[in-house]
Amino acid sequence: MPNFFDLNVHAYPETGVPVEEMFRVAKRYGYAGIAITNHDDTVKVKEDLPPSVSNFVFRGVEIRAKSVTELKRKIKLHRGKVSLLAVHGGNEVINESALKDSRVDILAHPCGEKGGGDLSHVLVRYAAENGIAIDFNLDAIIHSKRSDRARTLWKMREILKLVRKYKALMIITSNAQSIYDLRAPREMVALASLFGMRKEEAVHALSDIPEGILEKKWKKEKEVEII
Repeated sequence: MPNFFDLNVHAYPETGVPVEEMFRVAKRYGYAGIAITNHDDTVKVKEDLPPSVSNFVFRGVEIRAKSVTELKRKIKLHRGKVSLLAVHGGNEVINESALKDSRVDILAHPCGEKGGGDLSHVLVRYAAENGIAIDFNLDAIIHSKRSDRARTLWKMREILKLVRKYKALMIITSNAQSIYDLRAPREMVALASLFGMRKEEAVHALSDIPEGILEKKWKKEKEVEII
């Protein structure tokens, strides 16, 4: 049986839910690990803390930035102090800067939370070249309705085509803000099928790829800091 991971979970202090509570529910659902990727404005950088909280819970951060300069400053601040570094995308300029930077592990919300952004062929090629995973947040499907949901599914289908074409990494996550947002792996696989992801792709995006991200599998030859 594969080891499943959810690499986009938000907990205290960003939300009111303790990490231990998220841990308990996710483990019951059959996950081998989760990453707490609170947004950077709720995270205090502490040099003396290990990147992993335990063998099950990993420390991450999701960076929000309004400019390329701010993004690069925050990447430099957090890199090496967390198990994984995600960038909150949606803005084309931020998407491009993040996907060109091999220090980044994940581009989350690549089309923005309301589906207003886009990913081009060029940007997905950068993702493939730099070993950066494109995140399919399934909460965008769960919490949208009617026309918004149809638009979200269409965008995910288009991104999936590009990811397949350029053999970029992809992960699926819950973006959970509470224990009620967490979904068992089999539910995640079923939801991913709504935008055309095959079962084997979804299982891979929940197991081998996130595990490889935590192990920096695709970063060993590209650990070059970009100023």
